[in-house]
Amino acid sequence: MINIGKYNEMEVVKILDFGIYMDGGDGLEILMPKRYVPEGTDIGDRINCFVYLDSEDRLLATTEKPIATVGEFAFLKVNSVNKIGAFLDWGVSKELLVPFREQRTEMEEDRYYLVHIYLDVTSERIAASAKINKFLDNIPANYTKGQEVDLIIAQKTDLGYKVIVESSHGGMIYHNQIFRQVNIGDRLKGYVKEVREDGKIDISLQPLGYENVNKDVESVILSELEKNGGFMGVNDSTDPEIIRAKFNCSKKNFKKAIGGLYRQKKIEILDNGIKLI
Repeated sequence: MINIGKYNEMEVVKILDFGIYMDGGDGLEILMPKRYVPEGTDIGDRINCFVYLDSEDRLLATTEKPIATVGEFAFLKVNSVNKIGAFLDWGVSKELLVPFREQRTEMEEDRYYLVHIYLDVTSERIAASAKINKFLDNIPANYTKGQEVDLIIAQKTDLGYKVIVESSHGGMIYHNQIFRQVNIGDRLKGYVKEVREDGKIDISLQPLGYENVNKDVESVILSELEKNGGFMGVNDSTDPEIIRAKFNCSKKNFKKAIGGLYRQKKIEILDNGIKLI
C-alpha cells in the first residue's frame, strides 16, 4: 500500500524517455519524472522516494527531500498567497497549501510559520495547517521525570514558550528556565520536569539534577576562564542577569558549579572573582 505524503520504497518496472514507472502494488504504476531519476537507474532497482499528488491529482514519485512529511510539524516560509490560501516552500517542487480555514492569522508572503502537515482524507491531497493544537494528542502523556525528549519551539507567551513534545503533546518552558537564545521553529532536546494532573507538561532545556546540569555549566566556566587568562571578575555575589548573559545559566546553577569546581580543586573563589588553578 502506498503512503501518500511519506517515503515509499518501490521497484522500477519501466524506463521511458520522460521518466520511470515504479511498482506501487496492486497493479498501480507511479511515475517518477526524468529530472528526479538517479543516474544509472535500471529496471529492478528499488528506490526510496517521496510520493504525492500533482496539480492534476496524479500520483508522482520524487527523490526530492521535503522538509517534513505527513504527520510532522515544520517551520516553513510562505512563497505566495492567493484567493485559495498560502503556499509554502517545503523542499518539493509542488508547493504546500495552507487553506485560509487552516490559518490562525492571515499568512503573509516571505514570513515563516509553524504548521502541521496532513493528508486530506477526501481529496488525498497533502496540505498544512497552522492550527497546531488540534493535531496534538489529547491522551495523557506517559513521560517520566527527567526523560529526554525532542522539542519544537511553537509559540512565545507571557509565561514562556509553548513547545511540541515528541511531535505529539504540548508543553511549556517558562522564561526563568531559559538560559539561551530560542526561536520559533527551533528543534531542540529537552527534559521533562513534570507531567501535571491536567496533562500539561513542564519542560527544561537542561538535564535535571546536579550531576547533569552542573557538568555542562562547569565546562563553560572552565572554558571562559581559559579564554580570560585564568581569572574572571564573577562570583556568587554577581548580579544574576550578568551570569545569565555570560554563562547561559541561572545564578543558582552557577553557584553550584563553582562550588563543585572549588571542591575539585580546579578553581579558587576570591572576593573579586574566580581564579583557575
